[in-house]
Amino acid sequence: MGDLVEQLAEVVGGDNVLTGTLVHDDYTHDEALTGTPTVPLAVVTPRCTAEVAGVLRVADENRIPVMARGSGTGLSGASVPSPDGILVSFERMNEILEIDTENHVAVVQPGVTLEELDRVTLGHGLVYPVFPGESSASLGGNVATNAGGMRAIKYGVTRHQVLALEAVLATGEVIRTGGKFVKSSTGYDLTQLIVGSEGTLALVTEATVKLHPRAEHAATVLVPFATLDQVTEAVPRIVASGAAPLILEYVDMLTMAAITANVGLDLGVPKQVQDAAAAYLVVVLENTHEDRLEEDVATLADLLVGLGAMEIYVLPAHAAGQLISAREKAFFVAKAAGADDIVDVVVPRAAIPAFLATAAELSATHATLVTGCGHVGDGNVHLSVFQPNVERRVEVLRALFRAGMELGGAISGEHGIGTEKKRYFLELEDPTKVALMRRIKEAFDPHGILGPDVLFDR
Repeated sequence: MGDLVEQLAEVVGGDNVLTGTLVHDDYTHDEALTGTPTVPLAVVTPRCTAEVAGVLRVADENRIPVMARGSGTGLSGASVPSPDGILVSFERMNEILEIDTENHVAVVQPGVTLEELDRVTLGHGLVYPVFPGESSASLGGNVATNAGGMRAIKYGVTRHQVLALEAVLATGEVIRTGGKFVKSSTGYDLTQLIVGSEGTLALVTEATVKLHPRAEHAATVLVPFATLDQVTEAVPRIVASGAAPLILEYVDMLTMAAITANVGLDLGVPKQVQDAAAAYLVVVLENTHEDRLEEDVATLADLLVGLGAMEIYVLPAHAAGQLISAREKAFFVAKAAGADDIVDVVVPRAAIPAFLATAAELSATHATLVTGCGHVGDGNVHLSVFQPNVERRVEVLRALFRAGMELGGAISGEHGIGTEKKRYFLELEDPTKVALMRRIKEAFDPHGILGPDVLFDR
């Protein structure tokens, strides 16, 4: 242990190697509800790519597991360290290296937070559009998990925004992928292979991401429906209308009541409507011209009335901001309410009614409360599962994941597999694909030191 600390200190400096009681509790976990906090052998906080490379050379030579950590906001256990390993925290690599207004890109280090990038791009009239619900999340963590969020229906997820990466392989070798261009037919796309790999292939030390013009005007429309089927049937019609919503979310009645109560928000919905509503659609439209936005809202309202909406509420800006913020914090509300796990299955948009029907059946069959909301515009359903009995909860989760996959979906739409959904991934996924993924990992990481308990068993 002493020799390891000495070697790491030579790379990053003694003050940037933490062990024992110096390892703060924040380093031992992420936000996964089922994860077990773990103190690693050492936490290192490198300042540059060369130091990351040096740390990985030490780890690879000594066959020591390495976990990467951004802000620790993940929900899958992918940044929880191993007790016999090193945690690489990117908190000191937090610089925005460039805002290129001609190419509409930003070049950032992995420790930059979404909040900081949004503040800087605001001054240029631009925006990085991926908002997975936690502004303290880091860009490196977003790249690792291919983070999505409510704006994915219009702008896509992280992989649609990442143009280039600098990354360090397990051997300490540094590679650069992609560039400030939007297309390439030059060999394998290593950028997209690393995006979403949850720290198992390489550690990202720099990302070049797309920026978009920032719309000046937005409107939030809250729409209660008497049945969940009406909500899901309305979604494809909204998408087909050409409204191009920035956000298109469904929130069931229990979740809406919980998230609004959590922030003390009164949306002005009469009690009789609240009592009769099974679920709500939240639609946000944006435009660079205020008059065009008003026309879009009016057109959308007419469409929704024809689709059975109970009422149409165009929220004042303050209430709209509070509602979106409350929706983004739905996970923390569920956590405070005692949720035992979180599901983020993604299915084809048209399959959402069938998936939610299955969820309701499983809820009744297993005496398990299943409630939630989701990015209904892109098929990503977020469910909170309240079932303290571990064996019964495993049955429910396995059935939910299997149902999603049978409908043409996948276990995780944006949180990732990490360590906490690994058992279901290895059991339910095509074994030929899993074997191929293992071979890809071996090519990037011959000794298996990167995220050794993530996705696969060590």
